[in-house]
Amino acid sequence: MMRCTHWRRLPLDLARKAREQSSSGHVDSAVRCQLSAHETGAHHGLLDDLEYDTALWLRWCGTDVALATLPDCPALGPGPDREGCCLFLDHAEHHTWADTEEEVSRSS
Repeated sequence: MMRCTHWRRLPLDLARKAREQSSSGHVDSAVRCQLSAHETGAHHGLLDDLEYDTALWLRWCGTDVALATLPDCPALGPGPDREGCCLFLDHAEHHTWADTEEEVSRSS
């Protein structure tokens, strides 16, 4: 599966709240959905990593837009590198390392 291609700009009020919650104090003004390609359901764009194995995400579905603090997905990929998934716990579809493996094998 390829990664979702949907993008979303942060509304100004949410951008301000996100900067306050962010570890770095900086968030991008727009984010891309990090899930596998999908047309229905909520999209999730990573804003910043937080402490204690959590991250700050922008979640959107249609016109509904919100910040979400979600625990990290603990899954590790196969092989010697054991790359970790960069998504949140209980996400739908593939782990991020599975998407990367398929993209690499298609381009090889």
